[in-house]
Amino acid sequence: MGPFIGENFMLTTDAAVELYHRHAAKMPIIDYHCHLDPKMIARNHRFSGITEAWLGGDHYKWRAMRANGVSEEYITGSRSDYEKFGKWAETVPYTMRNPLYHWTHLELARLFGIDRVLSPATAREIYDACNAALATDAFTAQALMRRCNVRAVCTTDDPVDSLEYHRELAAGDFAVRVLPTWRPDRALAVADAAAYNGYLARLEEASDVSIGSYAQLLDALRRRHDCFAAAGCRLSDHGMDTFPTDDYTENDLRRIFDKVRGGSTLHPQEVAQLQGGLLFELAVMDSEKGWTQQFHIGPIRNPNTRMFRRLGPDTGYDAIGDKPCAEAGHRFFDRLESRGALAKTILYNLNPKDFEVLAAMAYSFNDGSVPGKMQLGSAWWFLDQERGMRHQIDTLSAFGLLGRFVGMLTDSRSFLSYPRHEYFRRILCDVIGADIESGRLPRSETAFIGQLVEDICYGNAERYFGFFENDDKRQ
Repeated sequence: MGPFIGENFMLTTDAAVELYHRHAAKMPIIDYHCHLDPKMIARNHRFSGITEAWLGGDHYKWRAMRANGVSEEYITGSRSDYEKFGKWAETVPYTMRNPLYHWTHLELARLFGIDRVLSPATAREIYDACNAALATDAFTAQALMRRCNVRAVCTTDDPVDSLEYHRELAAGDFAVRVLPTWRPDRALAVADAAAYNGYLARLEEASDVSIGSYAQLLDALRRRHDCFAAAGCRLSDHGMDTFPTDDYTENDLRRIFDKVRGGSTLHPQEVAQLQGGLLFELAVMDSEKGWTQQFHIGPIRNPNTRMFRRLGPDTGYDAIGDKPCAEAGHRFFDRLESRGALAKTILYNLNPKDFEVLAAMAYSFNDGSVPGKMQLGSAWWFLDQERGMRHQIDTLSAFGLLGRFVGMLTDSRSFLSYPRHEYFRRILCDVIGADIESGRLPRSETAFIGQLVEDICYGNAERYFGFFENDDKRQ
């Protein structure tokens, strides 16, 4: 019996094996949406051990451990590194059929050369082997990215972020392109007046603009938007439960901003109006610069108030929302299209009911100017698993053009998560290979299909985002 993660893992037909090994496996990685810390990349962080590298900040694993009855002291608490790793090893056997089981063993196999199944019986051996590897120069942050054949990553950055580490990386000799992504969610978080005014104080400092009016707020955001562009930014990103729904006038926006700037709590309708106005203006800025805008639709944030107060955000307590998004989304994009200000756009859904909704929405606004200008994004977060990926691939194929898809991303805080690209590529090849074997796709077109796979894995993203356009011009 061979290792669990064998060379044909998840490839169930001869055509899938051919597509993966001949086409998908060799392609570099463009990880255009992640949550890596740019400082850790710039300073070429050396990990203290596998617990930091694997469990630090990974809310996917934290959720699983809690579900397995592991107390918080072994997750985010003060227990030793090995005690925390041991609790993860106890949990792993119970993650069978959860994507964490596959990701865990792909990462062990591809990054550490370990083909043992992680369990309490193998925990000490695997812990020691991983720690020995992580102590070497081959496992620093930059070395891991090079080993995984990464060409570019886009981090997630707030408008008030200094971008100092992106500039440091751009001035250095690290071959992987590390670019910021404009994530202005906090600039739209107007529901909490006190927190919002605290944020505006930071935005004033970052932009060197005194923000006493709605117009000055837009000026400050535009200045920071320009700074991001100067640092190489080519994408924006917005995390929302749904699209804004309420109509507004310019007078409404000025009045509502004055109200929240004065410290008053806004009515829910006022919140929606101000958010809608700001989102529209930010989308126009993206279009003017030729950026790609991303919309992540559907989460409920921090529903467990006790644990939110204890641990803060992004600790594994978010969930899937159920708000409608079709009507409001169409109105939002139609307004941009009518103004001639609709940027390239990728839509991601968290609720599986919205795969078809967002796919149909995207393909109502393509205009022939760019292949895949509006498209359904990769399976995201809770849907970032085999069934979700197959659903996304099938939906994109049925409603649009799979061959123009810009492919997978990690959406991860971990430098060990690049095998998720392999996971997606194997699933993609298995889906297409099954169609070839069943006669749904012609064997006579295997050369074109092979190129299509390479484009989905890498080529489409390279052309769509234009990260290397200036390199080509200099050659």
